[in-house]
Amino acid sequence: MLPKVAIVGRPNVGKSTLFNRIIGTRLSITDDQPGVTRDRIYSKASWLSKEFFLIDTGGIELGDAPFLTEIKAQAEIAMDEADVIIFVVDCRTGVTDDDTYIAKILYKTKKPVILAVNKVDDQKFRENIYEFYSLGFGDPLPISSSHGIGTGNLLDKIIEDLPKKVQEENDDAIKFAIIGRPNVGKSSLTNTLLNENRDIVSPIEGTTRDAIDSRFTAYGKEYVVIDTAGLKKRGKIYENVEKYSSIRSIDSIERADVVLLMLDASTGILEQDTHVGQYIEEFNKPCIIVVNKWDLIDKDSKTMQRWTDDIRGTFKYLDYAPIVFLSALENKRVQTLFPEIDRAHDAYYKRMSTSVLNDVISEAVLMFPPSEFNGGILKVYYASQVGIEPPTFAIFVNEPKYLHFSYYRYLENQLRKNFDFFATPIKLEFRKRD
Repeated sequence: MLPKVAIVGRPNVGKSTLFNRIIGTRLSITDDQPGVTRDRIYSKASWLSKEFFLIDTGGIELGDAPFLTEIKAQAEIAMDEADVIIFVVDCRTGVTDDDTYIAKILYKTKKPVILAVNKVDDQKFRENIYEFYSLGFGDPLPISSSHGIGTGNLLDKIIEDLPKKVQEENDDAIKFAIIGRPNVGKSSLTNTLLNENRDIVSPIEGTTRDAIDSRFTAYGKEYVVIDTAGLKKRGKIYENVEKYSSIRSIDSIERADVVLLMLDASTGILEQDTHVGQYIEEFNKPCIIVVNKWDLIDKDSKTMQRWTDDIRGTFKYLDYAPIVFLSALENKRVQTLFPEIDRAHDAYYKRMSTSVLNDVISEAVLMFPPSEFNGGILKVYYASQVGIEPPTFAIFVNEPKYLHFSYYRYLENQLRKNFDFFATPIKLEFRKRD
């Protein structure tokens, strides 16, 4: 694995801004409101041809505000994982009790610590950095994460302190995102899959605000699970924090190979679940519908079938998606996810030979010829696969306007039946033959 660099500090000193500056994109949420970043956020970064994982963490502070214990625990896990730690402080406020408290935690890690004095946007603040020698981490590095001042020097120091030998990352891992409305158990499933408390789990809606990538091995294969903030209907996203969380979740869907749509068995299917599902349809992603908290409901021999019927009736646009019933918290039936994820991933990247494809299309047309529509009868000449992610097929015909939607679905179903396009959408493009 690549070496890891953790960014720690008290709230609102500019940790997430520095994180975004180093990785070159707005991945971590930044806001003037303290405590916006709660869980650890990972991203790959590079400097002078050296690659490493950068970890953003929530602000550590004294007091009794919500989630302080959990935030501190997450930051300590990041420190434990890290090869190098960046301790960010604020030159404009000077050394605070929280800074001293964090310094005492860092002393115990016995890791290389780089003291980054942030918000040195003006020369008049530069003399303030000398106060931070009292923290005991050597020469402070003056930076401005918002303007990029001093970040090159900081990156040089990071590279200098990184371990000399690193193991290459396996890029063949299957990435799957877990999405759903707030409080359906996404983080609980992530924690169960990872066998550790990687994310904060809480019954309070909106606890997870960022998308979090975690690599792990199961049954001899590499996976990356992307836990996401709970999505809300677009019209109900008011605060900046919620807006950015939604954007992050949508971005996670876009870069995932497979998406797990999580439902809550204890509440039933809600309207909000359907809005979340529409994001998957929008991005044409393979989907597995996960009914979580299966242990919390009373069941009989027909309960699973009733749920299946309800899901099929509600999510007609995801009729290709298999359904898995499990309890993330109790770790029951969680192992049944992996065969479904593997098959969905394989189907998403599947390519078919042109000859076999045309045999199936020709047989389908012979079995059920098109009927007249829009003043003519569709004639199908040949087909060719023109893409993957999702599998996309060009079907050449005499006139596309003669295609009835029901015949589109018929040919789609024939392709699914013959080629096991399991859990993935497929696209048919009807083109007029020249």
